[in-house]
Amino acid sequence: MDGHPPASTLPDTTRAALDAALTDLDGAKTDWAQSSVETRIRLLEALKDDVMAVAQEWAETSARAKDVALETPAAGEDWITGPYATLEGINAYLRVLGDMADRSFLNTLKMRRLPTGQTAVRVMPTSLLERLVLPGVSAEVWMAPGETPDSIRTKAASLYQTPVSDRPEAVSLVLGAGNISSIAPLDVLYKLLVENQVVLLKMNPVNAYLTPVFERAMQPLIDANALRIVDGGADVGAYLCDHPLVEELHITGSDKTHDAIVWGVGEEGEKNRAAGTPKNTRRFSSELGSVSPTIVVPGSWSEADIAFQAENIATMKLYNSGHNCIACQTLVMPDGWDKGAALLAAVKSVMATSQRPAWYPGTEERLEEYAAHLDDVEKIDRGPDAPAAVIGQIGADAHARNAEVFGPALGVKTLPAADAESYLRAAIAYANDDLWGTLGANILIHPATMRQIGAERFEEILAELRYGTIGINGWCAFGFLIATAPWGAFPGHTPEDIQSGTGVVHNAFMLENTERTIVRAPWAPFPRGFFSREMSLMPHPPFFINNRNQTRIGKALTRFQYRPSWRKLPGLLREVLRG
Repeated sequence: MDGHPPASTLPDTTRAALDAALTDLDGAKTDWAQSSVETRIRLLEALKDDVMAVAQEWAETSARAKDVALETPAAGEDWITGPYATLEGINAYLRVLGDMADRSFLNTLKMRRLPTGQTAVRVMPTSLLERLVLPGVSAEVWMAPGETPDSIRTKAASLYQTPVSDRPEAVSLVLGAGNISSIAPLDVLYKLLVENQVVLLKMNPVNAYLTPVFERAMQPLIDANALRIVDGGADVGAYLCDHPLVEELHITGSDKTHDAIVWGVGEEGEKNRAAGTPKNTRRFSSELGSVSPTIVVPGSWSEADIAFQAENIATMKLYNSGHNCIACQTLVMPDGWDKGAALLAAVKSVMATSQRPAWYPGTEERLEEYAAHLDDVEKIDRGPDAPAAVIGQIGADAHARNAEVFGPALGVKTLPAADAESYLRAAIAYANDDLWGTLGANILIHPATMRQIGAERFEEILAELRYGTIGINGWCAFGFLIATAPWGAFPGHTPEDIQSGTGVVHNAFMLENTERTIVRAPWAPFPRGFFSREMSLMPHPPFFINNRNQTRIGKALTRFQYRPSWRKLPGLLREVLRG
């Protein structure tokens, strides 16, 4: 929704249907707010059945809409980021709700004190099964300053410690994302289970083709009058955002859409912002993307390291054709590093093998505009069906630092590198001060370089990087797929300068006052990982864009999440090893 058309443009039948949906939700919000944990568990179990029943249709419908052939490995992306991610989220909430009576879910959370004095909470892995499904991957939540283990345990899931009659209630409008299909269902679950709000989900016009699939997948919530799903364009969105029965809003999308809703558009919007008088004063949480950096730290990389990390970087850029809010858009490189040219050449080579079409509206126009603001532009041919990937140097032009391309484009920024630590600090300062947004960032650092800096010193430096999710040797998108981790911008944005948004979603452990998530992945795949003193059983990560078995892995992961069991693990690992 890029503007605010007058509600009078809506047909009377559309307006009546929207009013009826919101009236149903408003009438049911008290019942939902006071519903028991047992009721919610039963609904989630039924939800799992319905999601699994439509999983194949869901993934294949998404792939076809993106012009991805179902027999190709790329079709696996829509299994992993669709039904798999949704089932993983449902399971995470089920585990926590199942232990809510005695709050024993808190016993699985290992905590430690960081060099900054903050408390880190490990939210993944919390079981042996998790260790084996994603070997070597871990996630910690770094809490806001002042939070202690005692305060964290006291505040976690505070809603469920509140007397039933005192629990908050509201009707929430969720404006769904158009790129990753699990975003909308996971946003709905967060609103229902963590914020205790019934939800009107307005589908994004880009992927509204999934509306009938979602209606069947989430039928238990619809039958419970906790959810309604509607379609429509900017006129429907404008009508709903200003509807008197809508009490809170959440959006995954564009900062421009956020600003249009809060301040208005054009001259009116600028006047409202300048005066500090928003036209929409409802509580509004949001996830709005960023110009995400990947910081390459110099070190003694082998040829195998260069090849593997080139695949890693290319995946960060081109997964889902680059239509991701945390797609790597800025590659920060050390000037004069003897491995730099080889790494860039390898990245370009891997990108050239990805021939997925770009499907998000306006991609080619954004690519051309971005290219016009880069220096030394190179266009990498990716076949007849995909636009050439744009790569160039980021110079003085501010557009390259501030505009999210949302497509296959990569800006390279080189910085002086007298030594690894001084370079890393300079790269972090650049990411913080020069790049727009704070949603996700990545650091690639050889384990030997990490040991040289020192683990404690590295974490002191890392604490300076102000992003909501940070991936160490792995893509920060892992944080999206780990439903126990909070997902959102670094805290502190205001409606006047919203950037990547405010608030979090997912967060199945229901932690309060979080600051960021740190996701760590193995530096090297199996078997080389053992020589880096890391545990990894993955010879080729399942989500890499050149994994030849990604579709079979995506299906196996989905079946596993539907009914996790040790008996399914050998089959899942067999598919992973074939990648």
